[in-house]
Amino acid sequence: MARHNIVFGRDQAVQQGRTYRGPQFGQSQDGPPSGTQWSTDFGRTDTAAPAAGPQSAESLESLYARPAATGHDTGRMTMRDALNAITATLGTIVVVGFAVGVTPAALGIIAGEQGVAIGLTIAIAALVVGLVGGLVTALINIFKKKPSPILVLAYAAFEGLLLGGLTAILGQQFPGIGLQAVVGTLAVAGAVLVMFRLGVLRTSPVLNKIFMVAMVAYLLFGIVNIGYVMMTGGSLRDGVIGLIIGGLAVVMASYSLVMDFEDVQRAANSAMPRVYAWRCAFGLAVTMVWLYVEILRILAILRGD
Repeated sequence: MARHNIVFGRDQAVQQGRTYRGPQFGQSQDGPPSGTQWSTDFGRTDTAAPAAGPQSAESLESLYARPAATGHDTGRMTMRDALNAITATLGTIVVVGFAVGVTPAALGIIAGEQGVAIGLTIAIAALVVGLVGGLVTALINIFKKKPSPILVLAYAAFEGLLLGGLTAILGQQFPGIGLQAVVGTLAVAGAVLVMFRLGVLRTSPVLNKIFMVAMVAYLLFGIVNIGYVMMTGGSLRDGVIGLIIGGLAVVMASYSLVMDFEDVQRAANSAMPRVYAWRCAFGLAVTMVWLYVEILRILAILRGD
């Protein structure tokens, strides 16, 4: 095949294979004809190379003493970049969600029952805005080729409105449920992270297929449940069935966390552009929001019964 290649077809080493012997050091493959006269000292080979002066020695010394460039210096993603993006994204969700979640209680202290009613109205509005805005920004971030830090932080802000409004509404019926959900979410995520660092939890092709099938079934069940709520006013996620579905959802969210951790590790090791740290932060934020909602729903079912 080498002789048909426009580059390697003219290479004698490729044409002759192992029988080809390249020119030796100090010799030319196609030397000049015998008797060629050289002008001045062009043909002399005994000329010594000039010795390196003090300036060149100092330059070499400075080059050797210079620290090696890191991924951060070259614009490549490092684990530190991923941690910074994840902290900023999750921090935005926590700050916005906490501000909205405590609004009814704070206004209740100031204005009594009327303040609580105003706070609940604000929480409902935040819930609707966060639901719509979070869905829109999530779709944009999913289909956008190059990650955008602004869009990821916008998604985090909308999710903070959603979680804060939902927590405030449920908190009026079940006091302290928000704190319980936060503790449960941190406990599950922390346990998954520790087991991932110890090498206990890892993904596999078989588990990934099972996860995808379970996700499709979970989404179909959610669509059916929405239709059931619209027609009857009830819900299929109440009682024992709700607890079973919620438990399975927590398991799926935990496996999704393992996938997110592997994505962060893989992206950092492959030296991807630094901006892709925000793609990792977005994926982890989606999973954490899902995990919190499922734990909050399980707690509401347990305390409601």
